[in-house]
Amino acid sequence: MTSLSGGLDPDPGLDPILCAPLIRKVDQRLAELLTSLAPAEWDLPTIVPGWKVRDVAAHLLDTTLRKLSLARDRCLVEAVETASPQELVALVNRLNREGVTIYRRLSPAVLVDMMRLACKQSAEFHEALDPFATAAFAVSWAGEETSPNWFDTARELTERWHHQQQIRLATGREGIMIRELYHPVLDCFLRGLPHALGNTGAAPGAAIEVHISGECGGRWFAVRGHVSWALVAAAPSEAAARVTIPQEFAWRVFAKGIDRDAALEHIVIEGDRSLGEAVLGLTAIVG
Repeated sequence: MTSLSGGLDPDPGLDPILCAPLIRKVDQRLAELLTSLAPAEWDLPTIVPGWKVRDVAAHLLDTTLRKLSLARDRCLVEAVETASPQELVALVNRLNREGVTIYRRLSPAVLVDMMRLACKQSAEFHEALDPFATAAFAVSWAGEETSPNWFDTARELTERWHHQQQIRLATGREGIMIRELYHPVLDCFLRGLPHALGNTGAAPGAAIEVHISGECGGRWFAVRGHVSWALVAAAPSEAAARVTIPQEFAWRVFAKGIDRDAALEHIVIEGDRSLGEAVLGLTAIVG
């Protein structure tokens, strides 16, 4: 195990994820994907329980319109207070369910046209933001009560990427496994690791290495301080646990797209197994 000098909690030392222009690129691929679907493919089941392809597409349209209305236009029709993470999850699940119920009724042609318009405005909105100003919404799954715009924008990229990936998986289309678009998604997901580890038992100085294998992946390191876990930029000299996840499955592990037992069939854990398995507690979505 490594030890921390000075007895203080570690300084994350990680660069911000400045990825606003990538939302436009991911959404361009989404429009092309949806336009290419045959009528029967809209009703194929996805890995999201109870959702077909049309439901995932409806969700992507709904969340884009909602984000523009709330964050850009400051239009709050329904004021709701959430006093706990559980209440936030319940709220998000309800809003998602309501949105899908409405937009799944659209024809593919209407939905794609609306998606193009919404995505164009969404890209322009995120590109115009000061990345270091306070975001309208905190990244709650990372344990934050306030977040900078760059983190909220990166979170938006993960949403656009992983839901599109669900459609690609369901329809047998090639995934978006290119480093420019997938690595920032993984980087954003892993920013939630310290919160996910939470009260995981380990002595100060204990380190975990997470290796996402493949050309889009990389290595992330979490170190236990006296109070909490933190990501660090430099590799510790020794890790108590090393977790290797193939890039093909990483997004599913962190976005509730595969159950724990099935995930473990593809994951290699070295060292402290209980500490390594704690990494699987990272869920980088709400709901």
